Amino acid sequence: MNTAPDPAERHRWLSDEEQRVWRAYLHATTLLEDHLDRQLQRDAGMPHIYYGLLVQLAEAPRCRLRMTELAMDAKITRSRLSHAIARLETNGWVRREDCPSDKRGQFAVLTDQGAEVLRRTAPGHVTAVRQALFERLSPEQQKTLGEIMEIVTEGLQPNEAGADLPWLR
Repeated sequence: MNTAPDPAERHRWLSDEEQRVWRAYLHATTLLEDHLDRQLQRDAGMPHIYYGLLVQLAEAPRCRLRMTELAMDAKITRSRLSHAIARLETNGWVRREDCPSDKRGQFAVLTDQGAEVLRRTAPGHVTAVRQALFERLSPEQQKTLGEIMEIVTEGLQPNEAGADLPWLR
């Protein structure tokens, strides 16, 4: 008697409806990110990820965050963050400061010039987000989308020590 597991039982493939939803999600998120990147490149000469970093710094106390915290909040590797901060420093929008309590730690600090770029860029960015996403959805759909994204986020962001997360690398 053959006791080998049936390959169909080892893998639970996506149903046709799940495949449709998954592909629609991939297409929509790719198109949305590209749309926002193009808007920010055109209006401020920066990619969406850099804009997000500036926003995080602007919202932080004293417009500064430890680099490790900024990487965690942005959900990017420390290496990618370091490269992004170097580019933002070259533009004069961010500066680094050494952490007085930890010789290895550094802060990223939003400069006045960076705050001004953000102030000028934010209205166009908000308009792009509204037109691309919120104006296409009913209030009920917006609420549902928010709830769904919170559930997905919660499931993908483990809190246990030693979790393999990019921003911890």
